[in-house]
Amino acid sequence: MARKGNRVQVILECTEHKDSGVPGTSRYITTKNRKNTPDRIEIRKFNPVLKKYTVHKEIK
Repeated sequence: MARKGNRVQVILECTEHKDSGVPGTSRYITTKNRKNTPDRIEIRKFNPVLKKYTVHKEIK
């Protein structure tokens, strides 16, 4: 049997996009090591709809 690893896929969603009123969403999929970072992550990523770098937070 295969062992379950510590790396899991997480979805990052833009925090500023909801407040802007512009239709659509900005989401990215990435992986994280749940042993090293058990809490939710925040990364600055490019939002193509708003055409600027914004904070993206991990969603469930």
